[in-house]
Amino acid sequence: MGKFRKAERCVSCTTFNILAPIYKRLDDEDQSCRESQYKAYWLSRNQRIIDRLLEERSSIICLQEVWLGNGELVDMYEKRLGDAGYISFKLARANNRGDGLLTAVHRDTFRVVNYKNLHFNDFGDRVALLLHVESVVPFWPYRNNTSSGIKQQMLIVNTHLLFPHDYSLCIIRLKQVYKILRCIESYQREHKLSPIPIVLCGDWNGSKKGHVYKFLRSQGFVSSYDTAHQYTDSDADAHKWVSHRNHRGNICGVDFIWLLNPNRHHMPLKSSWNRAIFAMIKCLLQGASRSEEDAFAYLKANNSTDFATFSGFCQALSQLGLSGPCGLSSEELQDLWAEADIDSNGVMDFIEFQKKIWRSPKWWEEPEQSTCPEEKLIVKNEAEEKREALTFGFNVKDAVLFPPEVEKGMWPDNYSLSDHAPLTVVFSPVQLPSAQPVF
Repeated sequence: MGKFRKAERCVSCTTFNILAPIYKRLDDEDQSCRESQYKAYWLSRNQRIIDRLLEERSSIICLQEVWLGNGELVDMYEKRLGDAGYISFKLARANNRGDGLLTAVHRDTFRVVNYKNLHFNDFGDRVALLLHVESVVPFWPYRNNTSSGIKQQMLIVNTHLLFPHDYSLCIIRLKQVYKILRCIESYQREHKLSPIPIVLCGDWNGSKKGHVYKFLRSQGFVSSYDTAHQYTDSDADAHKWVSHRNHRGNICGVDFIWLLNPNRHHMPLKSSWNRAIFAMIKCLLQGASRSEEDAFAYLKANNSTDFATFSGFCQALSQLGLSGPCGLSSEELQDLWAEADIDSNGVMDFIEFQKKIWRSPKWWEEPEQSTCPEEKLIVKNEAEEKREALTFGFNVKDAVLFPPEVEKGMWPDNYSLSDHAPLTVVFSPVQLPSAQPVF
């Protein structure tokens, strides 16, 4: 893919959870035996990981579970990537967890404008690393003048979400994504950015059937791998590929490179967040085998009237495990209630419960504005190009998982680089119609 990318000025991105040696078990029976105890093992494996990354030559590299607590390993990554032309940024997880994130961008492709560290400050000590970059060479030169033109800017986020050890952690994972998206919105406002593409990379620790996936879809993001292979959000396509064999021995697809083009049509962030929580409430109530009437009675919290009050609603959500120190805040509960109480009369009746929670449509499948018919380049003369404010984004050109077996939903026993598969996506720049406001 190297020649193809160079010829068309494409941008490539690799995300890879490289499995920190402090977590890699060498003996299934002895859980205390970790790779970090044997330098020859972790050194050899990480050398092979870097070999693979350098062979791929991606413009952007996003790594998770980098053993940042080991200076020798960090120096090895920074030196070898630096010698190959990359500039690296690191962010350790909070409370000295030992591992963290590393994002590297190639100097021949991007100049780093700014970066921002995000600490979730919740259970699991998770973090996210945001980079604001600009293309070194203009993607869209004026006519045949390659020395001037439009230099594309974009935002890149690298993260590693909490593992869902049980369903009670789902609200924390959803809040982590919400914090990332709010951070992006805040950054764009603070720096007065015009609409630019956003790429989210990482180990999301959840599949296409989960709330995190649906939440990001409601915000206009597309899964690059699924887009490249024309997979839909349907259950039939949910298990076409895998990228992880977890500590329980289950294989699943959890590593994503998400793309949001600046003209994607999506609902406001807070509305999308509220709908995601309503969907989670419904899922929890259905999981307890409650009927529609019983579910509403549960939200009334022993209220003998025909209405649910705010206090009863909050009590029910607390019992469902959705509020508390790491769950919904009092402000978020107020916002949720304001949307549930459609007529603003201070109570939620059965009809409002049906509309907002029980019988609501698939909230993540809102109508989307196309990113233009096949997003072909609009040819204009130089004067027109200078006059108009142009909006640029990316097409997903190709996407590959390694090893090849995972693209067929299988996990090969002889694969030893990590318990995750690296995902590489190739984007081609494209001129887009002017961005439309969110609805």
